[in-house]
Amino acid sequence: MKIVETVVLLDRGPFAASQEWTAIRDTIHSAIAEAEWPVGSGSFVIHPESGKKSGEGNGVVPIKAKPMKLLLEDGWTLEYPWEVATKTGVAGKGRRKGTRPGDIDAAKAFPEGLVVVEWETGNVSSSHRAINKMALGLCAKKCVAGVLVIPNMKLAQYLTDRIGNIEEIRPYIPLWQNLSVEEGVLELVVIEQDGESTKVPRIPKGKDGRAKEAMLAGLVARS
Repeated sequence: MKIVETVVLLDRGPFAASQEWTAIRDTIHSAIAEAEWPVGSGSFVIHPESGKKSGEGNGVVPIKAKPMKLLLEDGWTLEYPWEVATKTGVAGKGRRKGTRPGDIDAAKAFPEGLVVVEWETGNVSSSHRAINKMALGLCAKKCVAGVLVIPNMKLAQYLTDRIGNIEEIRPYIPLWQNLSVEEGVLELVVIEQDGESTKVPRIPKGKDGRAKEAMLAGLVARS
């Protein structure tokens, strides 16, 4: 997988300028670049079919399957249950109903603080939620760095329709760049396929959350 751009939203304080962050960032980027399709091929080649019509296009699981496996082997926790915000909502029938920011795809505690990584595999609303979740963590001093891996349109056009992409996020970049954060890093890592070929199979699409989790587990086991 190609990393074609890194967009720095926040880059403040001693940690952001430290050798420790440079090493952590290099580890994250190296894992991201190892995303592959077909599994075992050593590169990410996508079947060039638009995902706009039902039953067409490609799924998204391999974008993060091998990178997450590599981070797990490096001591990261996957699906990290991050209590970055209090659950909100209204009371109903004996329990409080509501939502809270979901788990983080990968996280690891360092002496300087928690570093979190998310892969964008949902729609553009999901992209905003992911960035806001990490930005909230920085504001609340519950993490010291957050990274969102997000496709550009060259890749996104062949994935699930309306998947989050950097082009739809760019207009909002000044908002995050002006957050009141004294210490921490918030970055977007923009990815693109290594190539395109009709000779490779389309990436299967999961029909629900459990299917996607099962596919991820299978891809990780086979890689």
